[in-house]
Amino acid sequence: MRLILLGPPGSGKGTQANLLCERLKLEHIATGDLLRAAMSLHTPMGEKVRSYVESGKYVPDEMVNDLVAEHICRPGRPDRFVMDGYPRTLAQAQAFDRLLAEQGLRLTAVVRLLVDDEEIIKRTSKRWSCPKPGCMATYHEDSNPPKVRGICDKCGTPLIQRTDDKPETVRTRLRVHHSQTAGLLAHYRDQGLLREVSGHGEIEDIYNNIIKALGSAK
Repeated sequence: MRLILLGPPGSGKGTQANLLCERLKLEHIATGDLLRAAMSLHTPMGEKVRSYVESGKYVPDEMVNDLVAEHICRPGRPDRFVMDGYPRTLAQAQAFDRLLAEQGLRLTAVVRLLVDDEEIIKRTSKRWSCPKPGCMATYHEDSNPPKVRGICDKCGTPLIQRTDDKPETVRTRLRVHHSQTAGLLAHYRDQGLLREVSGHGEIEDIYNNIIKALGSAK
């Protein structure tokens, strides 16, 4: 099974991707994590994308395409995966189509999580992250709080609120998201791959609705 999860930042893609990976034995490929890891390690790519991420802007397509291609084409490439945060634009989707074709892989489905903007802003304002490279665990004050307030459960590092989780940055990201996704959604709808699922409600209910939307896809 090879899936793409679509939705605005804060829609729950990461949570659902983790569940899908755990229960269906898939690899979670989160471009946000790949980008933040590159920034934390101060790699050449990390320095190129830093200004985009910290200002709430999307990273240019060609940079993200290169990052994903490097991951997909590495030795021991993942054959079963969930893409979280990529593709975000029609150009990225077309590049990903070509990459998968070159690797002899086909998408199973594209799942879009539907969440309204005000709920997204509410969710992200309560999200905290571990800044330590190699950990970067994420927490939420309501749904997934750390055992000790402000401290990472996994490594003991003080948590931070990422710049791209602050309300003013989230509003910018949402405007860009809506302007970019129309062509992307049409692209996958035309291929018969798009499934739309409400991202409101309990985590388990959302997961079960995704599984229902996938039907018998393997």
